[in-house]
Amino acid sequence: MFDSTVKIGNNVTIKEGVRVGKNVVIEDDVYLDYDCIIRDNVHIKKGSFIGARSILGEYLMDFYKDKENKVHPLVIGENSLIRTENVIYGDTVIGDNFQSGHKVTIRENNKIGNNVRIGTLSDIQHHCYIGNYISIHSNVFIGEESKINDYVWIFPHVVLTNDPAPPSNELLGVTIDSFAVIAAKSVLLPGVHIHEDALVGAGAIVTKDVPSETVVVGNPAKEISSVRKIKNKITGEYTYPWRNTFKRGMPWQDSDYETWIRNMDINTLNIYK
Repeated sequence: MFDSTVKIGNNVTIKEGVRVGKNVVIEDDVYLDYDCIIRDNVHIKKGSFIGARSILGEYLMDFYKDKENKVHPLVIGENSLIRTENVIYGDTVIGDNFQSGHKVTIRENNKIGNNVRIGTLSDIQHHCYIGNYISIHSNVFIGEESKINDYVWIFPHVVLTNDPAPPSNELLGVTIDSFAVIAAKSVLLPGVHIHEDALVGAGAIVTKDVPSETVVVGNPAKEISSVRKIKNKITGEYTYPWRNTFKRGMPWQDSDYETWIRNMDINTLNIYK
């Protein structure tokens, strides 16, 4: 049925119309839904679900010169949930417990950590770094050379740009530090650095670096407050740093952030960096 170089584990479900290339590894308990295309050199780790009509290991530009697929491995981590019609290119590594919405595009040369969620119709361009426990909502554009550290929230229709003088040959990626929040429809201009625990308000156009624990809003975005002054409109409680008030889906969900961090040994902490 498939090339002799394909390795398929136990309890793998392969639905009608699935096509599998060469040097593919499909580990135990993987589910490939209807009409998926798994190109050469793809490794799907155990327990993952690949939605209908998705393409994994999509061709890079060098394919189109001679129509020969070069070696560009793709790794999909354990227990990933990739919904219908995703396109994920080669030369990318995705960690465990990944989740995507529908029609997500992830280009080549990306490194994506564990417990990352990327929403429907989002586009991750090439040469990006995305850390652990990151939520990227629907219709987000992440330009190449972006760096997003752990525990960042990016809400719908956000754009991370990278060309300081379009069109030019120099790219300046955006950097977002851990625990920052980027609210809906904001635009981050090339090279800006959003520091830890900062909050970019909805619709902001960010033209310069945002210091730690700072709220910025407007066009151009300007500082209006410390995040520590913001209260939840429903409960009246102080909201930020959000890790002290929110824990659903986080590694500290069974206790609280301070207890979790005290109980972590240094080797375990390195997993989340």
